Amino acid sequence: MLALWPAGAGHNAYAQIRTDEEVIFFPSFGARLPGEATWRLEIRGWIFELEMDSFVRAATLDVFRGFLDLDPDSTSTQLFEARARMFLVDNERGKRITVRLGERRFELPESEPDGHFRGTLHLPSDEVNRLRRAGGNNRDMLPFAAELPAGDTRRFTGVIHLIDPTGLSVISDIDDTIKITEVQDRDALLANTFLRDFRPAPGMAAVYRQWAAAGARFHYVSSSPWQLYEPLAEFIREGGYPAGTFHLKPFRVKDSGVTALFESPEAYKREVIEPILDAFPRRRFILVGDSGEKDPEIYGAIAREHPRQIERIFIRNVTDEAPDAPRFLLAFADLERGQWVVFDRPESLAPITTRPATRPARSGDSEWGAEKGAEKVSGSGKGAEKVSGAEKVSG
Repeated sequence: MLALWPAGAGHNAYAQIRTDEEVIFFPSFGARLPGEATWRLEIRGWIFELEMDSFVRAATLDVFRGFLDLDPDSTSTQLFEARARMFLVDNERGKRITVRLGERRFELPESEPDGHFRGTLHLPSDEVNRLRRAGGNNRDMLPFAAELPAGDTRRFTGVIHLIDPTGLSVISDIDDTIKITEVQDRDALLANTFLRDFRPAPGMAAVYRQWAAAGARFHYVSSSPWQLYEPLAEFIREGGYPAGTFHLKPFRVKDSGVTALFESPEAYKREVIEPILDAFPRRRFILVGDSGEKDPEIYGAIAREHPRQIERIFIRNVTDEAPDAPRFLLAFADLERGQWVVFDRPESLAPITTRPATRPARSGDSEWGAEKGAEKVSGSGKGAEKVSGAEKVSG
């Protein structure tokens, strides 16, 4: 449940972030609820403490190096330390982060044992529209920031991507789809993840920019762990890919073996993609992946279950299989042949053409507002309060 507090109330939630702790907010999305003048907005993030003592940091890096079974000579670089550091943080559980969004402050639910937290809130459409206008040229994102104790001048900021009920969205894998990772080769995967600069898959950024210019919105879904969010976000930004939401895999070194970094993404990806489809039952989706792991099988199954929503499936061929190989024919069984493409050259993907709807909307397609565990915080009434000092109505 989200609580709102008036400016100057002195609530101790503002002191929840200590000066030795840091917060990362992950790009999330907001959706307008069907049949309602209300937006549902999601906030997700991570609170943790970095290890600052040089001796302890060196010791923990040695442990992580052994965990990955990497050659010490190959990992004695600043790049390895930068990539590894987020795997070695002290996650902060039980923290309640307060954020400011527009004229309101929201207290989020407590952080989990891995330091991650999330909260869902509802705002009236007229208030969201006002915040969009205040955002200037970029009206598709709502910025917000963490509230910090008095005297703390740091800033921890995040954005919510506002996505309209209709239109075109792209759900894109990252590894070996837009970034060369070589997931089928364990040694190459480790080197490309921890020891080398990230390299873009040739031509993919240009295609994505063309799609974005035509109005497409983007969701980046990967089985890479959240600890790699910052370098991946930098790769997306500096590589010229469109901004989008991120959906990565939970992972803790203390709970997992090294094999968990490389296990099949099949179950995880479906768990992430399904809520996106449920959130936007009237939008069309393009699924983009590669042939290195299970993307064809995952996307084919999703398309059969959501035929009205899945517009196209594009698979980057990194295994040198023929487009009519038995694997692809089985993965995409019962789909229209023109609905899926196995490609070598990304230039062949643009421009996008749309297909007519294959079936009418189902009655259950518009029920995202009933997502489990969510508490509603509306613009007025129960559980809401204006920061400017309007009356407080407790939940």
